[in-house]
Amino acid sequence: MSTEDLTITSGDIAITGWTDIRVTRGIERLPSDFSIGLTELYPDEFSKIDIEPGAACEVRLGDDPVVTGYIDHFLPSIGPSDHSMRITGRSKCSDLVDCAAEYDGGQISNASVLGVAQKLASVYGPRVNGVAEGIAVATSVADLPILPQTNIMLGESAFEIIDRMARFSAVLAYDLPDGSLLLSQVGTRQLGAGVAEGVNVQRAYIDYSADLNYSNYDVYLQSTDLFMDAGNTGNFKFTATDVNSKRHRRMVIICESASMGIDIAEKRAVWERSRRFGRSRVVKVVVDGWRDQDGKLWEPNTLIPVSLPRLKLPSALLLLSEVTFQRNDNAGTTAELTLMAPEAFSPQPINLTPLWGDVPQVY
Repeated sequence: MSTEDLTITSGDIAITGWTDIRVTRGIERLPSDFSIGLTELYPDEFSKIDIEPGAACEVRLGDDPVVTGYIDHFLPSIGPSDHSMRITGRSKCSDLVDCAAEYDGGQISNASVLGVAQKLASVYGPRVNGVAEGIAVATSVADLPILPQTNIMLGESAFEIIDRMARFSAVLAYDLPDGSLLLSQVGTRQLGAGVAEGVNVQRAYIDYSADLNYSNYDVYLQSTDLFMDAGNTGNFKFTATDVNSKRHRRMVIICESASMGIDIAEKRAVWERSRRFGRSRVVKVVVDGWRDQDGKLWEPNTLIPVSLPRLKLPSALLLLSEVTFQRNDNAGTTAELTLMAPEAFSPQPINLTPLWGDVPQVY
């Protein structure tokens, strides 16, 4: 099998020979998804392809799995001179995003975000003898804080809860090619060879921006100095400055009040500064294949050396946040990479124990 073939397998059917391909994975998108098209000149042969929406499937690029999940849409079409179809789908984690969270009792006690995610993901997944196997959840982090109490609100999706707990625990949550959910910190694994102008870059652009950056980030615990149970000693504030801002630009943020509010305020100010600076230089690169120079598929959350001297970026080590594997008649086989500084992906600090003054009251 050519390393540039895409194969979709559903049940005992394996199909290749697609006219156009798009498969996207990333650390800020859940789930991974695909959209692939096929044309057939002979309707009798085409009609033998029987794929149903909702069916389990696996998508491979060469011998490597890239998405394991379900078919969302099957779109056959006919025209005066063609007979074509399109298949779109997403990974197993799509059910965590689409569906309501389920857990008996509605409350999970004394569990890390890993434990919470495992319990919520156990409801969804392929079924064997009518019992859900669940979506596997793994972590690359050794120590995660224990969350004393996690409440499930009616109407929340499983991933809304997992995402909130992941932010508190300072980890990213995204899916892997086998359909499982991974909890991970910003990646530190570095490729030996990355992308370089004149080597494997077909097209590239960089968005250098300044409008997102501020010189001062002032985080307050409350919008006014209220005399309430939080105390009357004044409004606490933490300030982070960014020397990269060329002029005075102030941002004021109201952070949740709580016993650990001042700590959250400090983390929030530093996070705003770092994340905004990291996103002030977004690199988009189209490379000439689905694989790096070692023959491996481009992998999100990997540090990649980038050299684009004509775009005023002679050398940088950036994090691959998203990759789209593509093939069509116009561009051939390519991969579009989105890269930014690692600081751009640190999770936003969140306070899980706000005071009553932070919660809207209903009278």
